Amino acid sequence: MKKITVIGGGTGTFVVLSGLKEYSHDLSAVVSMMDSGGSTGKLRDQLGVLPPGDLRQSLIALSEASLLWRKLFLYRFEAGDLAGHNFGNIFLSALEKVSKDYKEVIKIASFILQTKGKVIPVTFDKVHLVAQYSSGKILKGEGKIDTSQEKEEKIIKAYLEPQANPEALKVIEKTDYIIIGPGDLYTSIVPVLLTDGMKEALQKTKAKIIYIVNLMTKLGQTHHYKVSDHLKDLEKYLGKNIDILLINNGKVSENIIKWYKDHEEEVVVDDLEGKFSGKVIKENLISSTVYDKVASDKLSRSVLRHSSRKLARLINKIIA
Repeated sequence: MKKITVIGGGTGTFVVLSGLKEYSHDLSAVVSMMDSGGSTGKLRDQLGVLPPGDLRQSLIALSEASLLWRKLFLYRFEAGDLAGHNFGNIFLSALEKVSKDYKEVIKIASFILQTKGKVIPVTFDKVHLVAQYSSGKILKGEGKIDTSQEKEEKIIKAYLEPQANPEALKVIEKTDYIIIGPGDLYTSIVPVLLTDGMKEALQKTKAKIIYIVNLMTKLGQTHHYKVSDHLKDLEKYLGKNIDILLINNGKVSENIIKWYKDHEEEVVVDDLEGKFSGKVIKENLISSTVYDKVASDKLSRSVLRHSSRKLARLINKIIA
């Protein structure tokens, strides 16, 4: 049984884990703990808890509990004082308040959701991500970076100073494959790589690294980025080269392209043309489902996503 570790957070990691749990692998997810937007941000500010959002999504993705539990943890309130809040986020925050430590929180939540695999917070420190743009502008907090409307300036440096969770480092060192992405480069992936000790663990590991390239650009983070731009920035924070790139070559429908154009985002163009020395695999990886936005959710979210089934099948083929 191969050991597979998925790095990231949010919807992208949810998509990858949801597909991979159907195969017989030893699965782990090393999850970002720097989210500060939406429901998670409010809970952090008002209760002083660790951000539950990315952790919740990974727990649900690996859950083999009844559909009712999974629906509950995904449920978002649409009215009243709780409008915009997610039940799963509130549950994990309350659990943190009555537990002796966060390891107990994960243990109890994993038991309730019957998770297949391990979900590991990259850090237990309460920290915020900081991004410095080429103009000199500095934004503090994943929530502010995620909703940034910056178009002309690029992020030249992202940083924070948390200590990495020793369990996360141990998993990285002993895994056979590391899967990075898809997900917002600077608010889901890079924060994991910035934790103290993570870069060293990644440099020591003999695991093959698979990077799933995003389908669309992200305003304020990867505006006008092509595949080579994503790769260059990721490898800078990773401290080593990617082994395998998974790139979508499926056609995005015109109505979806128009939706993203209205939000000043676009399809990530494949411009590698021999610039990458590793293995490149191109397939149609797009989900046929278009994801509608919940009215009470104030955050901007993708309507186009990778297919869990297609990604899992391809990754399993690579590993086999």
